[in-house]
Amino acid sequence: MLSSMARNELRPIIKLRSTAGTGYTYVTRKNRRNDPDRMTLRKYDPVAGRHVDFREER
Repeated sequence: MLSSMARNELRPIIKLRSTAGTGYTYVTRKNRRNDPDRMTLRKYDPVAGRHVDFREER
């Protein structure tokens, strides 16, 4: 029980939404200690058919 509480606080589940405006999202976890601000990752958007920036939304 203690480990699941600590895990959820330190590595929350976040949504990465495409900046191409297609509405496509990835779901991942991030480490709050290493990335306290909003994350931006460059990933493949199958709707746009190319790699675009995906920004974290809360």
